[in-house]
Amino acid sequence: MSESTDPASPADQIAAGYAFTGPALELGALLWDGTCLPDRQIRIPLSMLNRHGLVAGATGTGKTKTLQLIAEQLSAGGVPVFLADIKGDVSGISAPGTPNEKTTQRAEEVAQEWGATGFPTEFYSLGGIGPGIPLRATVTSFGPVLMSKVLRLNQTQEQSLGLIFHYADAKGLELIDLKDLRAVVAFLVSDQGKAELKGIGGLSTVTAGVILRALTACEQQGAAEFFGEPEFDTGEFLRTAADGRGLVSVLELPAVQDKPQLFSTFLMWLLADLYTDLPEVGDLERPKLVFFFDEAHLLFNGASKAFLESITQTVRLIRSKGIGVFFVTQTPKDVPGDVLGQLGNRVQHALRAFTPDDAKALKATVKTFPNSPYDLEELLTGLGTGEAVITVLSEKGAPTPVAATRLRAPQSLMGPIDAAALDTAVKSSPLYSRYAEAVDRESAYEKISAEQAAAEAAAEAAASGAAAEKQAKEAAKAGRSAPEAEPSLARQVVGSGLFRSLARSVGTQLGREISRSIFGTAKRRR
Repeated sequence: MSESTDPASPADQIAAGYAFTGPALELGALLWDGTCLPDRQIRIPLSMLNRHGLVAGATGTGKTKTLQLIAEQLSAGGVPVFLADIKGDVSGISAPGTPNEKTTQRAEEVAQEWGATGFPTEFYSLGGIGPGIPLRATVTSFGPVLMSKVLRLNQTQEQSLGLIFHYADAKGLELIDLKDLRAVVAFLVSDQGKAELKGIGGLSTVTAGVILRALTACEQQGAAEFFGEPEFDTGEFLRTAADGRGLVSVLELPAVQDKPQLFSTFLMWLLADLYTDLPEVGDLERPKLVFFFDEAHLLFNGASKAFLESITQTVRLIRSKGIGVFFVTQTPKDVPGDVLGQLGNRVQHALRAFTPDDAKALKATVKTFPNSPYDLEELLTGLGTGEAVITVLSEKGAPTPVAATRLRAPQSLMGPIDAAALDTAVKSSPLYSRYAEAVDRESAYEKISAEQAAAEAAAEAAASGAAAEKQAKEAAKAGRSAPEAEPSLARQVVGSGLFRSLARSVGTQLGREISRSIFGTAKRRR
């Protein structure tokens, strides 16, 4: 293959598919026959970003830089962006890049006017673990389907958890943090609580035990920090800076990257919360927010049918709320077909074919692209870092021709900012004072504990009354009988008021400890 001046040449036909009239993101220059053609630019219409997308490729092929490139242009165009920073190397988007020989060369190759630029950025963390404004959610708003994914419950256990949430809602028991959920689960299998769910199926002791053990494991991994108040308002992601640029929200995840089930599910909660809160707006000239879902395969691994259905529905319907979602992973096969079918914009970096599984994934990836004059199997294994195969939706909603592309270089810093700069950025944010400190108000745990304490007090009072009545009867009977010998010292001590007071105190404390064991609660953390 070689470049031709014939207007009907494949290179020209491909380039014509990207000649949009409206605002568009500039991705790079067309690659044809091993040559970069800077006069043939590959772009994405801004109005099609809410049709979702996929950024895929093997490790080290440039996916993170592609996210940075797209996020920069979205911000410059007034569109807010959400990025999950798994490895800690996306924070550089807030600082101007450093010019060097590589960026200069890349800019010349793709006809890019490169200028070092930083973008307005907010930094977040999950529950305050690591640097960032803490993001928290209440257990109630997280819901049983997402919580089941975090706890790794099977379908039957997930259904039981749904009943538990239903009961808590009906009784006005707010599930704010994990100890609230633990208290309700334990109560529903106690002698007092068993009857509560009897009419709608009940909760087996075995299932309750599984859920309680899963909660314990979750707490031991530090997940308790993610659940609580103040709950984060996801509408904060939709803000723009004073200069009109879209705010880039970066969720810093390096401190919790060993908890993939949790952070991937939490990302899904953020997306679902946006869907619930935002009004229908239809198609817009530019999206309200573009949400990049990194390490997407973690979201789908081991997912239940209900969970997958919820994801599919959210992705399908959130488009009409003005939200675009890009899933970021290694191969398209990491994303279920029902979700993949909704991703109209594709940026596929190089794939490896070192093993039979790799070769199978490569063939499956090729089948997801439209017909093209390229030999895609050969092309996808030969792309260099910062190169990708692209197809997007045109302004009319039709797929564009497949285009091998040399991508532009990000204008912000391609790497992390230093820890001191990150800390300063976090603490100078107007959101920091709103979300930094956790709040623990009365909720299900406190209400159930109070009821248990009242029951203990009533039982103790009844026992004391019965003992006093018995003692009075015995005293009256003794008065009618012959005087007895002076009681022994041991009996005098046991019968003393002080001893009885101490005994009641010990008995009450023991009762409380047993009660805590039954209810699965623990002393409140200070």
